[in-house]
Amino acid sequence: MASSDYLLSIDQGTTGSTILLVDNCGNIVSKGYQEFTQHYPHPGWVEHDPEEIWIATQKAIAEVLDNTDTKNNITAIGITNQRETTVIWDRNTGKAIYPAIVWQCRRTSDICAKLNVQDGIPEKVKSKTGLVIDPYFSATKVGWILDNVDGARDKAERGDLTFGTIDTWLLWKLTDGKVHKTDYTNASRTLLFNIDSLTWDDSLLDIFNIPKNILPEICPSASHFGKAKIQPLEQIPITGIAGDQQAALFGQLCYKQGMVKNTYGTGCFLMLNTGRKRVESQSGLLTTLACSLNEKPVYALEGSVFIAGAAIQWLRDGLRLIESAEETEEIAMGVKDSAGVVVVPAFTGLGAPYWDTEARGAIFGLTRGTTHEHIVRATLESIAFQSADVVRSMIDDSDISLERLRVDGGAVANNFLMQFQADLLGIDVERPTQIETTGLGAAYLAGITSGVWQNGEELEKYRNVDTVFSPQLNMDQRDQKLCEWQTSIQRLTNVAVGV
Repeated sequence: MASSDYLLSIDQGTTGSTILLVDNCGNIVSKGYQEFTQHYPHPGWVEHDPEEIWIATQKAIAEVLDNTDTKNNITAIGITNQRETTVIWDRNTGKAIYPAIVWQCRRTSDICAKLNVQDGIPEKVKSKTGLVIDPYFSATKVGWILDNVDGARDKAERGDLTFGTIDTWLLWKLTDGKVHKTDYTNASRTLLFNIDSLTWDDSLLDIFNIPKNILPEICPSASHFGKAKIQPLEQIPITGIAGDQQAALFGQLCYKQGMVKNTYGTGCFLMLNTGRKRVESQSGLLTTLACSLNEKPVYALEGSVFIAGAAIQWLRDGLRLIESAEETEEIAMGVKDSAGVVVVPAFTGLGAPYWDTEARGAIFGLTRGTTHEHIVRATLESIAFQSADVVRSMIDDSDISLERLRVDGGAVANNFLMQFQADLLGIDVERPTQIETTGLGAAYLAGITSGVWQNGEELEKYRNVDTVFSPQLNMDQRDQKLCEWQTSIQRLTNVAVGV
């Protein structure tokens, strides 16, 4: 391992591309970022321009390399990406035939609804993929493009078109059209991939009417995917690829069974590594694949909180109770408790383990003594309550006891929120010094494959913890708070069903 080893990490997200240059001690030595445009052509539709994503990624790479003199010392490249977002392009010209359909897009809701009432189809899809039939995933997006772009299906059948999630699109561009591959984690989000056999599944392709010849080759997340063919990265190997949440799990070094992370962003994304054990959730969680360093599967349970940081934005932009998110910590700690106020931010319904799409947000426990400080505190608490619901479901489903929760994302800077999360879970909450864990995960994968590091254990010595939040409530106090939350959820769902 030479002292000049650097890893270039491409973290291609929903609103922009972040590029990290990581040294062989896991330190981020340079960072670049470029936003790109969000397109909303119809209500519920979300699109990106694939070429703009590529241009933004190139600009961010140039920003990093222009600020350093290390471009000749980059050992390998890793890619992590917004998952499920779908691109179809012409194999001969390399041009996308339609804008990328983003994971958030709901245009195929009717298609999914029809499939979900066909006898045995939802059960078959879940047994093979670990997922539910939903517009979130890639399969119906692929079908929509093939059926709505003139001549697309005929071209696909002839082998003239190719499909990829954003990792595959960037890999194709980086290799100048020489490599068409993806990894297990991204493939597992398409509804077309059998997570037991680790292959594209012919019966799933039949259900969604997708021609097999448009699909990329599938590899473990830590693999030799090819070499870059563009300047200034020419001949640098691309040796790690993973979807963003799986990359964050690996970036948190949650590579062993029983390790769990939570990313606190607009929503919360929780993922539990269940190792070689595929766990079927009874709570509406998704069974998916975590990063693999070899051709054996590593499974995970995934659960999402729909509204987390978005609730803080609501306090600022909707209720105008705060001017900035940073204020909320001091405000929350300025009162001894929420004075019985419980905020349930079900602005878009309730997710796992309730799955009530008709539920809407509510504030319970208001009195004449309620102040804006109580509402702010209760809103922060709601993020922790929702995350605790998902963690409890993970424990119930997997029968795995958890020792600590590793956290990342913008909201983890809030000490009140992190302490309250530890209090509710009754386990330590560990906040790392470096919270760019998604990009680090891609760098770690690339570095292990290329020999910069041998394994995850070696990386542990470079992991620096900023703060460990240990539970301060006793069991009775914790149970009381959870009971108040559950009571509010029950009231809300009763209203939703008209009880």
